[in-house]
Amino acid sequence: MKLALITDLHANREAVEAVLEHAKGHGADRYAFLGDYVGYGADPGWVIDTVQAFVERGAIAVNGNHDAGVSEATSPNMRPEARQVVDWTRSQLTEAQMGFLTSRPMSHTEGDMLFVHANAFAPAEWEYIQGRIEAVRSLHATTCHYTFCGHMHEPKLFHLSGTGKAGDFVPTPDVAIPLPPHRQWLVVPGSAGQPRDGNPAACYAMFHLVDQTLTFYRVPYDVETAAAKIRAAGLPERLAERLAHGQ
Repeated sequence: MKLALITDLHANREAVEAVLEHAKGHGADRYAFLGDYVGYGADPGWVIDTVQAFVERGAIAVNGNHDAGVSEATSPNMRPEARQVVDWTRSQLTEAQMGFLTSRPMSHTEGDMLFVHANAFAPAEWEYIQGRIEAVRSLHATTCHYTFCGHMHEPKLFHLSGTGKAGDFVPTPDVAIPLPPHRQWLVVPGSAGQPRDGNPAACYAMFHLVDQTLTFYRVPYDVETAAAKIRAAGLPERLAERLAHGQ
């Protein structure tokens, strides 16, 4: 079975459509969405409806910090730009769409796999996995051999051996990577809706459960249309500009 891992969709319809089409073409049997369906982009309702439709067909979908920011009380520490997007997003969503956000679990465990947005050690505190220290802390917090998380918008892969030796690397797209179960693995697929590694192409990854291999992908999409929608919605110009630069 091939499991598509998609995270940080950020209301970017054009990117999500491209990723879903690519995953289907590469034989995805099932999908796992790792949070942040809303925020930054101009199509939050469409993205939520799309993810919900996949969930109804057996997909996994966990909660993200932007989802919580929209469905719960706005933090007083939120930056004005982010607050503007949250308030606008709330005005765009139906009661049913808000209900989908509030119903998402913080994490999901299935067999030897853990699905979570930020990390395994404190999912609700939204701490980032910025390097090996946070990755090892997250891997120590679970007995699962495979942890899949989002939050960081750059694709990365971490591993931890039985002797405590940790490693990490930036994956090369389209190259299958063996993930033997004698190590623990932490996979960050990168953001589908707003990559931040200097490459505007959407990110996602595919885990082949039988072969125990992982492949990262980059998928070009219609950035210009996604940016134009942000501008038309009256959202901050910076949110449109950063899409073109992958920032």
